[in-house]
Amino acid sequence: MVLGADLNGTAVATQVYLDYDQDGLDAQYNNRVRFPEYAEHFANWRTWSDQARAEMPVHLDVPFGDDPSERLDVFPAARRNAPIYIFIHGGYWYSLDKADYSYVARGMAPHGVMTVVPNHGLAPGYRMDEIVRQSRAALAWLWHHAADYGGDRERIYVAGHSAGGHLGMMQLGTDWPKFDHQFDGEVSGDLIKGTCTISGIFDLEPIRLSYLNRTLTLDAAEAARNSPLSLNYPPKTPLMMVVGDLESAEYQRQNHAMAARWRALGAPLDWVAPQGLNHFNLVNQLINPESDLVRAQLNVWAR
Repeated sequence: MVLGADLNGTAVATQVYLDYDQDGLDAQYNNRVRFPEYAEHFANWRTWSDQARAEMPVHLDVPFGDDPSERLDVFPAARRNAPIYIFIHGGYWYSLDKADYSYVARGMAPHGVMTVVPNHGLAPGYRMDEIVRQSRAALAWLWHHAADYGGDRERIYVAGHSAGGHLGMMQLGTDWPKFDHQFDGEVSGDLIKGTCTISGIFDLEPIRLSYLNRTLTLDAAEAARNSPLSLNYPPKTPLMMVVGDLESAEYQRQNHAMAARWRALGAPLDWVAPQGLNHFNLVNQLINPESDLVRAQLNVWAR
């Protein structure tokens, strides 16, 4: 806790962000303390994902770059020229792995959708600038190679959970023709046809000021340039924002701020607020092809 002193010399907690002192801000973003059953969800995700990789057609650890962390898994659809669902894992940029989220392919495969789950380097070994670059590189690579795996690069949809929601929005706010200098050919400027953020993070300044920065080591400039709230976006790209009612006040604030930004752009926005769901159990729906969350995403694509 950061302490100051009042006029009588009595120690008092100092505000570090909005109305939060250090302990208060940390509590807003410490989801493992807020939802202590997280370990059970992590174990379920890994078990479900192990089963999915064992039972479904999959191309594992496909390289999209030279770094050992730059790998993705492709779950092809049963049909050619299938729409593509790229799902970016969460973990506050320092934990979890694509292998924890293979289960999301279960929800999409019966609908004829190809699922791609990429990895990125983890903090503190990788800075935020590089994590964002890798996330963009995975999508650019996919645009060039989708047809090799039966996917239609003109129908790429991006979803991400928590920190993955942040990375999905960073992808959406990318100047793709400028970024694509490392590849042969030019990526389309509107290659993302829709985005879904699930409990996403869009302002890194409170992250920088929280306990998380002991691992992330963000500076102010890095936090600012990697905050989706400050980016430019292509016009009219559909955005679905999903945030459970049990999320913290800060998660609610961040999501409402991003929604306000999207509305100001005049772009299509679907706001989904499931009741009784928290930061972790919300994504459990993705394993079920008939779940509300899977159906909601498919309905947006069909417009």
